[in-house]
Amino acid sequence: MTSGEPDNDRPRIHRGPAHSSPYPVSRLAPQMGLVDLAREIDQADQMVSARLGAQLRVIADQVKALQAQARQILDQAKSDQHLHHARCAFRRIPGKVYHLYEEAEGTTCFSMLSPDDWKGKPPRPFLGSYRLEKDMTWTALGDTEGADDGQRLVAHLFEAADDHR
Repeated sequence: MTSGEPDNDRPRIHRGPAHSSPYPVSRLAPQMGLVDLAREIDQADQMVSARLGAQLRVIADQVKALQAQARQILDQAKSDQHLHHARCAFRRIPGKVYHLYEEAEGTTCFSMLSPDDWKGKPPRPFLGSYRLEKDMTWTALGDTEGADDGQRLVAHLFEAADDHR
């Protein structure tokens, strides 16, 4: 052996504190055999796999929720486009309610007159009533009540906050 080469045959001695030693340095330390080490590694692998699986399930659930939301947005956009293409003989004003009827050729048209204005006997089949929103989307008349309730709730919360000041 030359003086510049390390001696790989001699055991290495840990020179740091006992708590950082890679092997037991006290006779009182618990014995750590290969079976114990293999068991610890197996338990660590199981924990990592379980955590990984749980995290991937959360991501998969989020992806499904985003897909459902994307479908809902696309369906709403398609419905809005369909309603914007309905024939209309007047200027549509956001905030107003319009009534959709089916024409003889299968096309649709908006009217300002509701079925009640026709005394329950409109000249064409009635398809529904819609409110044109400020963002140019359409809300079915049955859905506007919930939207109005939401707006009333927000207004009520603002009033309550002002009362507490």
